[in-house]
Amino acid sequence: MQRTWITLSLLLLLLPGCSVRNTAIGDAVETSVPTAPPARHVFLFIGDGMGLAQVELARALLPEGDSLAMTSLPVTGLVSTHALDHYITDSAAAGTALATGHGTMVGTIAMGSNRLDTLKTIVEIAETAGMRTGIVTSVGIDNATPACFYAHSPSRTRIHDIASQMVGSGVDYFAGGYAEGNFPLMRARAELDYGDIDSLMLAGGYRIARNARELREVQPGKPVWAYGQYGRSAAMAFAMDADSREMDLAAYTGEGIRLLENPKGFFMMVEGGKIDWACHGNDAAAVAHDVASFDRAVRQALAFYRSHPSSTLIVVTADHECGGLSLGNTAGGYESRPRLLLNQKLSLERFMDKVALWRSERRVTFPMALDSLEVFFGLGSPRDSALVLSARNRRELQVAFTSSMAPFPAPDRFSPAVSAILNRRAGIGWGSRVHTAVPVPVFAIGAHAGMFSGSYPNTVLGQRLMQAAGFSGATDPHPGEFSPAPARSAP
Repeated sequence: MQRTWITLSLLLLLLPGCSVRNTAIGDAVETSVPTAPPARHVFLFIGDGMGLAQVELARALLPEGDSLAMTSLPVTGLVSTHALDHYITDSAAAGTALATGHGTMVGTIAMGSNRLDTLKTIVEIAETAGMRTGIVTSVGIDNATPACFYAHSPSRTRIHDIASQMVGSGVDYFAGGYAEGNFPLMRARAELDYGDIDSLMLAGGYRIARNARELREVQPGKPVWAYGQYGRSAAMAFAMDADSREMDLAAYTGEGIRLLENPKGFFMMVEGGKIDWACHGNDAAAVAHDVASFDRAVRQALAFYRSHPSSTLIVVTADHECGGLSLGNTAGGYESRPRLLLNQKLSLERFMDKVALWRSERRVTFPMALDSLEVFFGLGSPRDSALVLSARNRRELQVAFTSSMAPFPAPDRFSPAVSAILNRRAGIGWGSRVHTAVPVPVFAIGAHAGMFSGSYPNTVLGQRLMQAAGFSGATDPHPGEFSPAPARSAP
C-alpha cells in the first residue's frame, strides 16, 4: 500500500499543473513543471491599502446574496509588505517589490536601495517578449504604485519627471487617472520642466481618449491614454461619489482587455488606489464602495479567463494595509452593525468640501448642519435607534462645528467627528490614519496560480509573477524582509 501511494505521488508530480496535498495539515506543495506553458494573459490587481478587513467590510455591505469575485478565487496566500529600511512600507517600495521582485527603500520608484540602479519591471520584460502592456488606476497615473511599473525615480515626489516617462515607456494602454505631474504647480516645482504631458503623449504617437466614446473608437495596436473627469490630485472620484456617466475601473479594465488582446499575450496591472485614500481618512463607507468597485474590475478579468482558462493568470493582492481597520470596536462589543454604513451617501472627502463651502459662505447654522447629517449620513434619523444622536453627541458636534467654521487655516474637525460617530455605531474601529505592517491577502486563479499559495514577502510575489509568465531573471538579493540594525551596547 505504501509503495502504491509513493507511485501515485510521483505520478501527480509529473502531471502539469498538479500539486500534492498533505491532508493532515492541509498544505499544498506546488510543483514546478517545465513543460507547462507560461501564462500569456497576466492580470495583476492591486487594492492599495486593502487588507483582509477591508475585503470583508466590502462583502458585508453587498446586497443580500451577492459575493465578491476575488474571494471566490481558488488559490489564497498571505504576503508581508516590509520595505528594506522600514517595517511599515509605503506604496513606492511596495509597488517596486511587486513590479520588479526586488526590495527597496521607501519613496523609491523601481530603483535599487542605492537609488542609483534601475530595476527592470515586469512591464519592461513583457514588452521585450512582444506582449502588450496596460496600466490602469483610480488615482493619478503618476502616483507611486502605477509609476513603479513604467518609470524609475529615486523619489516618488518627482511626479512631473515620472509622468514624462510615460511617453517612452512603451506601455500600450494607460487608463483611469490623469497626471498630477502635469499640474502647473508640479511643473513649477520640477527640477526640469519637460513640457505639457498631454502634448508629449500625442507627439509620441499616443491617442488621448477623454470619455467612453473616444476610447471605444481606439483600435487595438494604437497606444492610448484614457482618462475622464479628475479631482485636485488627478484621481478619479471615490466610487460612491462617481458620476454614472463616467467610466469606472471595471470599464477601463474591459476596454484594456479589448485593446491588449493579441496572439503574443499581454500584461495588465489594475490598481484600486482610492481604497488607500479612504483608509487614510478612516472613511469606512468609502472603503467598502471602492473595494466593491475594484472587485467589479476583477470580474472583467474573470470573464476573459473563462474563455482563455489555460493561458490566463489572475492575481489579486494589495501593496500594504492602511488604517489598521478592525471589524468590531470596544464601544459596540459584539453588537456590530456594519450595514449602518449604507446610510452614508457620499465620501468623507466630498462632505469636507461641503463644510469648506459652509465656512466660506458663512450662512449655515449648526441646526442646518444637523439636518445635513441626517441627509448624508442618516445620523439623527428617528427610524433607527442606532442612528439617534444623544445630547452628548450633539454637544461634541457643536464644538467641532464651531471650531470648523473659524477662518482658514483652522482645520475641519466637524467632518471627522461625524464620520467617527457613524463608524462607532457600525462597529468599525481604526488603529491609525497611516499604513500598517499587517500582511495582505493574495487571491489567484489560472495558469500557474498555485505558485501564489502560502506565506511569503512581496518581492517573492513579484518574482513568481515573472516566473508564471515565463520570464527568467535573477532572484532578489534582498527578500523584502525588514531587518532592523543590530542593537548597540551602551558606551
